Amino acid sequence: MATGITDNSKRWLILILAVTVILGFYGLSRGDTVNDEVFMSFRGIGLMDFNEAAEQTTPWEWFDPSASSGQVRGIPWWAKISMHDHPLLVPLVQNLFMKVFGESNFGFRLPSALLGIGAVYLVYLIGARLFSNNAGLISSALFGVTLNHIYISRTGMQEAYVIFFLLLGSYLFLKSLKEEKYLIWTGAVIGLGALAKYNTLILVPIFLTYLLIFRRDYFKNKKFWLGAGLAVLIFSPVIIYNTMLYRAVGHFDFQFSFILGQQPKEWPVAPGKDIGTLAGRISDFIPKLIATNSWLFLALAGISVLGFIGSLFRRPKEIFNQYALLLIIIFWLLALLMLIGPSYRFLTMLTPFLALGIGAQLGALSRQSYSNVLKNIRIGKIFYILLSMLLIWEIFYSINNQIAYYPIGSTPWLASKVRFENYNWGYNELGRWLEKELKGKMPGLTFDPRYKFLDDLRERALDRGLAEGLQPYPALIIYHGNFDLAAKLWVLDRLHIYHAWPVISLEAYYDYLQQNGFDYYERAGFKNVYFILQNNIVPAPESGALMRGEVTGIKNPRGEEVFKIYQFNL
Repeated sequence: MATGITDNSKRWLILILAVTVILGFYGLSRGDTVNDEVFMSFRGIGLMDFNEAAEQTTPWEWFDPSASSGQVRGIPWWAKISMHDHPLLVPLVQNLFMKVFGESNFGFRLPSALLGIGAVYLVYLIGARLFSNNAGLISSALFGVTLNHIYISRTGMQEAYVIFFLLLGSYLFLKSLKEEKYLIWTGAVIGLGALAKYNTLILVPIFLTYLLIFRRDYFKNKKFWLGAGLAVLIFSPVIIYNTMLYRAVGHFDFQFSFILGQQPKEWPVAPGKDIGTLAGRISDFIPKLIATNSWLFLALAGISVLGFIGSLFRRPKEIFNQYALLLIIIFWLLALLMLIGPSYRFLTMLTPFLALGIGAQLGALSRQSYSNVLKNIRIGKIFYILLSMLLIWEIFYSINNQIAYYPIGSTPWLASKVRFENYNWGYNELGRWLEKELKGKMPGLTFDPRYKFLDDLRERALDRGLAEGLQPYPALIIYHGNFDLAAKLWVLDRLHIYHAWPVISLEAYYDYLQQNGFDYYERAGFKNVYFILQNNIVPAPESGALMRGEVTGIKNPRGEEVFKIYQFNL
């Protein structure tokens, strides 16, 4: 176990963190918003529990005065301290960052990138405390450049927060085994982590298992119970939310109601919960692990397992005690993955602990001055040359699959399926074109929203536009195509919900005409029409009437035209 960090180790650690910063921050806005990051960031803009999900409505919609059949109701206070499917911490953090850095991909992804850097440092601290400085440095270097870490640190999903809190909690727990006061801080981290995502609560069985095996005396320790109480106190907004929700409608939030087998009438379907049978999840585990990691990283993990088993036979008690916490963590994470399904984003939780396992074995090997096979031949330089080549490969693999717009090579040798989690389809380019086109303008006309809280948002957007002296612009934006739901939410629905621009689908456009007459839009006062047509579809026959005027092609980074925008005046 490491007792301190040398000046040389500090220099290497700084270099590792610097490389991590470059990989995490360079081109952070690249990659379209086509994954679950949008469902957090969209709500994070206004800390509003609403994201246009018809099959997963929220208490804000249920209790909205305009939806209450004339009753004098309103969104209760408790519905604003958590959300119907997740706690509030991630949207809250994204809200703060977007206020500073703008309502953009960069703004809501920046917290994940920063937490990714912190996670690399924590991997070093854990590796150094459990094994050696060398093991900590190798683990953090490998984790900092490997694909799964770069992928999750460059998106606004909750897993970047979960990984950070898993590592921070584990490090503080290790410190508490020497200094009991850290039990209190460990509890605080568990509470905070659970406010990011409930998956972080896996720390509870992890730590309890360790204490049951090695430190049962801690169950009588006052600081242990103070830490537990602090965790509950920090997590209390979710407890209050679920208590009040149950009193109001007879069930808990989306996640807890699913876990407990409740079948709320408000959620007749459970998007994202169709994870198949246990046998199917087990059979999917290895293929999805291969799809999200470099093959070399997984090969090293496999070799490290063999190395661990070999050392366990030679020194069973010493090795078991040294690896116990890491083994317990991996065991419980595997159990969690079998429970919730091994999706790409969930598998990222394993990555830092696999890196620690690899680092432990390579760290032990680096301390050997001579090869056991080639007598009297010094292998130190050869070891570090091979390690450098390994890290360079991982850097290339991560750049190819996350920073480059499009990966080169075949899967899995050079390219990874995880790239499709934030692929460059062209939605970013569409969003930038709309932002540029509408810059300096505000809606001249708007549609009446169906909820009062959305009407309040509209009024604030209009008041803000007037205060900034923006030009009223009577535009109507119509779209047609097979749009990704997440991308549509960020690129189009965000303009409508948060900025009051009248944005509707082609179907809704014609529904209004049927209900109000063929000249409805002219009578309403709309003058500037934008018709956004996706190229990879056969346009509906009724779209022909809108395919006129000035045409602008929107191209993806590869140079392929993916949208056409028709502009004309009424």
